[in-house]
Amino acid sequence: LVTVAESGGGSIQAGGSLRLSCTASGFDFVGVDVGWYRQIRVNECELVATLRDDGSTYYRGSVKGRFSVSEDSAKTTVFLQMNDLKPEDTGVYYCGGGSTVSDDGYCGPREGYLEVWGQGTLVTVSG
Repeated sequence: LVTVAESGGGSIQAGGSLRLSCTASGFDFVGVDVGWYRQIRVNECELVATLRDDGSTYYRGSVKGRFSVSEDSAKTTVFLQMNDLKPEDTGVYYCGGGSTVSDDGYCGPREGYLEVWGQGTLVTVSG
C-alpha cells in the first residue's frame, strides 16, 4: 500500500515555528513532486509549497521567506519548516505526491498525476 502521513501540527502562538513532516510508506520520493497544501475553509484549499523531483521549489507568495521545504537523504520524508507563523497560516496541512502538483483550490488526490494524499495535520496559530 502506497501512502503518505503528515505529522507535526499543533497549536502555537503567532511568531512561533513548527516543522511538518510528510512520510512516505510503500515507496519513496525519487522522481516524485511533493506539494504541501492547506485547507483554510471548506472547499478552499491552497498550494503552499512544492518540492519537485529535480530539487527545485515553489512557495506561495504569502509564505515566501518564512516557510521552507526540504527532504531527508533517504527521500522518504519531506519537511515543511514554518517560521514566524501568523494566524492566517491556520489550517489543515496536507501533503500530496505524484508526477506533478496543481493549485486549483481543491484538497485531495488527482487521478493520474497526484495520486498519493495524506490525512492532514492541523495547525492553529493564535494571537
